[in-house]
Formats: sequence, C-alpha cells, structure tokens
Amino acid sequence: MRPQRVLPIAALLLCAPALTGTAPAAAAPHTPHTSPTGPLRILLTNDDGYDAPGIRKAFERLTAAGHDVTIVAPLTNQSGTGTKVTSAASIAVRHPAPKVWAVDGTPGDSVAFGLAEVFGGKAPDLVVSGTNFGPNVAGLANHSGTVGGAVAALESGVPAIALSTGGLAAPDPVTTVNAMGPTVDFAVKLIDRLRSRARSGPLLPRGIGLNVNHPVIGADGKGGASGVATTFQDPQTLLEPDFTDSGDGTWKVTVKLAPRPAAKGGDVESVSAGRIAVSPMNADWNPAPLDRALTAALLAGLQP
Repeated sequence: MRPQRVLPIAALLLCAPALTGTAPAAAAPHTPHTSPTGPLRILLTNDDGYDAPGIRKAFERLTAAGHDVTIVAPLTNQSGTGTKVTSAASIAVRHPAPKVWAVDGTPGDSVAFGLAEVFGGKAPDLVVSGTNFGPNVAGLANHSGTVGGAVAALESGVPAIALSTGGLAAPDPVTTVNAMGPTVDFAVKLIDRLRSRARSGPLLPRGIGLNVNHPVIGADGKGGASGVATTFQDPQTLLEPDFTDSGDGTWKVTVKLAPRPAAKGGDVESVSAGRIAVSPMNADWNPAPLDRALTAALLAGLQP
C-alpha cells in the first residue's frame, strides 16, 4: 500500500461526526464512470463460498438498502487462496438462483467471470467481497481470499470493498455469525457515505479499495463497535508455523497465533480495541516514493 494515498481518505473521514458507520470515496471500473443516482449495481463475492452465512447476510441487507446485488462467488470454501486465479482450460459454473452464480474456483476466478460474463463487460458500480469469518488484518490480509476478490476487482478498475468479521481470538461460529449483522449494517452506511461524498464522481479514488475489518463485540456478538478508524496494514505476520518431521517424507504442520505489539494506527490496534478498521489498499503493491528513492540509491551504479 502506498501511504501517500491514505491521507486524502483519512481527511474525508475526519470530516465526519463520530464515524459510527462511515468511510472514504471510490475508483472507476473498466472505463471511467460516475456514481449513479439510482441503486448501485453490486457484484457480491467472498471466499467462504456462495451460500455461506456472511455473504447471505450481505446480500439481504444490501438488497434491502435498495441496491441491485448479484452474487458471483466460489462454489466451495476458498479461504486462504489470496489472489490465486485458476489456469485450467475450463471452469465449472452453476446458476442456482436468478441472482446467484457459483464458480468452481477462487474469489479471483469468480470476480473475473462476473465482470466478463454475468455483467457482460459493463462493469458493476462496486464489488463487495464478504463478509467472512475471521479478521484479515496484518499479514493475514496478504493471503486472504476475501481481500483477493477485492484485489481482482481493483485490477480491472472496479471499486472494491473487502469485509471481514472477527478479532484475533479463536472465532466462535455462533458469535461471529451474529457479529456479521453489525458488519453488513456498517457496510451499508459506508456505501451511503461513499455515494454522498462522490456526488457525480467515482465512489473511490481510482485504483483504491477498502479493507474493512469489523470486531466481534459483546458476549453474543451483536454489540456495536466503539468507533471507526482509518488504518494501515500492520506490518506483522500474526501466525507462526511449526514443522515436525514425521520420518516418512511428510511433515506435520501446526500454526499458532504469535502477535507482537500492535503498530500504532494499524488495523490490529483498531480491531483489538473494538473499533472498525478501514484500511485503504491498492492492487499494484508499489512502494511509496521515498521507498523507491532509497531502493534506487542502493542499486545506483549496479551493472549487469
């Protein structure tokens, strides 16, 4: 993520009172377009599968808010697939309901199919990925299929929001499903904010998406977050793998949560404090100008 792009979005958010459900402004699809005055055409995807509770809640709530929502999501659970896309010569797709498409592939495959076929090359106004189980903060975001679906949209010039529900503690399924309600309620408020700030312009700055992480609040998960913070991706991995030789050519793999102190202003700090983390992101992974300059200095004079 390029830090210089975070500041304008942060400035927009700081103009809002209390921020009990708000956020930034949005990028354009395949061809530059303006924010429509009518309902948004939304491609809804995820990595938990097309019939998972989070995407169903998002579909119901976004539809109830007046948006034209179409699910194009993986046929099966694709958690942890990141930005992977299938290289096979064919892909299976099911169409179990008028507004639902199930793609036997990754979130990236689903978004690609949705943009090319379901939306017929006329890009939707927004791609929403999620909401899904567990947080996608710090290093977890790098491997998240939820974030991967949003990145696939950004690569095609379509504004995108990734939605995740959960904190760093091991998720309780019932509590987390309950917390998906407040998560999608916030998503509706966020989209309303983007539209009101966009006026006749794009929903978000071109090439910028949002990675939204909503904490689980209350014993039943139905509580509201204590606030909203514009954050950055905390530079830590969170998970620590361990490999044990089984002696037969295989290795047993275990993974434990090994968090370090949260970076001030980062997504881990925000979610751990019960606040919604909204992290601007882009799809090209270019470093900030200062980092590029430092790298150029390291390479100065190097010859093949």
